Amino acid sequence: MKNTIYHNPRCSKSRETLKLLQEHGADVAIVEYLGQPPSKDELRKICKLLGKKPLDLVRTKEELFSELGLSVDNGYSDDEWLEVLARNPKLMERPIVVYGGKAAIGRPPEDVLAIL
Repeated sequence: MKNTIYHNPRCSKSRETLKLLQEHGADVAIVEYLGQPPSKDELRKICKLLGKKPLDLVRTKEELFSELGLSVDNGYSDDEWLEVLARNPKLMERPIVVYGGKAAIGRPPEDVLAIL
């Protein structure tokens, strides 16, 4: 995967993370994931790089989560959670940075420094 930040310009943590990357000279493609959501396969790769399960990337406190009738105890498989994320990018934790074959979630933004 190429060096990328999955970015939401309306999110302060995402903006702070992008600024931090720029300050450190990190060359990353900016993907505004709400308009260009990652595919299920891309999400699977991101999870593998993060060492996390798909459910770990789901923003369970997001209003859309309850509107869709989702629950962390619904018994969904990893593949089903990937499908939920691919169809509903608003539920994806943000920002996610992929850099040099590694990945990190920018919460807090300084967490991405470990992969630079």
